[in-house]
Amino acid sequence: MTAPIIPGAEPFSHDGGPGGVLVLHGFTGNPQSMRPVAEALADEGLTVELPLWPGHGTAVEDLVPLRWSDWSAAAETAYQALAARCDAVALVGLSMGGTLACWLAEAHPEIRGIVLVNPAVEPQPEEVKGFLRSLLEEGTEVAPAIGSDVAKEGVAELAYDGTPLAAVLSLFDAIETVSAGLGQVSCPVLLFSSREDHVVTPSNGDHLEASVGGPVERVFLERSYHVATLDHDAGEIVARTGEFVRSVLGGEAAD
Repeated sequence: MTAPIIPGAEPFSHDGGPGGVLVLHGFTGNPQSMRPVAEALADEGLTVELPLWPGHGTAVEDLVPLRWSDWSAAAETAYQALAARCDAVALVGLSMGGTLACWLAEAHPEIRGIVLVNPAVEPQPEEVKGFLRSLLEEGTEVAPAIGSDVAKEGVAELAYDGTPLAAVLSLFDAIETVSAGLGQVSCPVLLFSSREDHVVTPSNGDHLEASVGGPVERVFLERSYHVATLDHDAGEIVARTGEFVRSVLGGEAAD
């Protein structure tokens, strides 16, 4: 039995026009981090879905037994449901949400475009994974938190206060597969990269820009950390995302 959803971490859904946007939050986070983007897109008349990933938005103990297969299955289900209701779909993802957006775009060439905010797409060094495995073997199940990397004073992400190690290792394994398939991403990409990011190194953006098969527009964020959608540059992210989504969805953008 899972814990109750944290107030503010609820999923978001809006029925709008024939253009759909699937908005994807990150690892140990929840829809709170992406709600400003989702609500702005909904205000433009788009159909928007912002799901809550399994094991997220409740208590960290709920995330401990879950793996990439759980989050990717939820993302595929959400995409299929949205695509069945809409004439065209774009994706917006933060961190692991960006990983999932790339994974979906690799499998679904009909996706019109993806917006990525500090996506995790670069394989981790083997020594990093080996260190995490050694911690697990020694009995450490949950490591210190990675959430709420925000530069703006007084703003916090409603992320967990810990990082389940087996779960994050499954994400690292998946990133290797997603990274190898980035050349299959043929749709336009809008990439936001924070200059200073304490969770996902900016080299992930370099790797994505060099690897995807479609055109990339990269925007560097000078004042925000990892959770840039809640940070100083949130307004720019919302505005540019809206412009990009309208562009790639074309006539299906709204009623």
